[in-house]
Amino acid sequence: MKNKRFIGILLTIAVLLCIPLIAMQFTSEVVWTLSDFIIAGILLLGTGIVIEVVARNIRSKKARIVMIIGTLMVLFLVWAEMAVGIFGSPIAGS
Repeated sequence: MKNKRFIGILLTIAVLLCIPLIAMQFTSEVVWTLSDFIIAGILLLGTGIVIEVVARNIRSKKARIVMIIGTLMVLFLVWAEMAVGIFGSPIAGS
């Protein structure tokens, strides 16, 4: 069961990373480099692993939901910062 969930996480990441890869074939508005794919993969894999650890180790349903939502919020904020620089930090590339 543990391996099936990890394989599910990896497959989900692969599918999500295929979206910009396919979009790059049809439009010039999506321009990702290899480093963009690597960083996105690391962010998604890290988030998937954290959520898996939370789901396995936190028994309280309410606490589990709060921690998973918090993890997803951190992912979205980091992703948005790296994409458009909403906070103006050095990781925004500007």
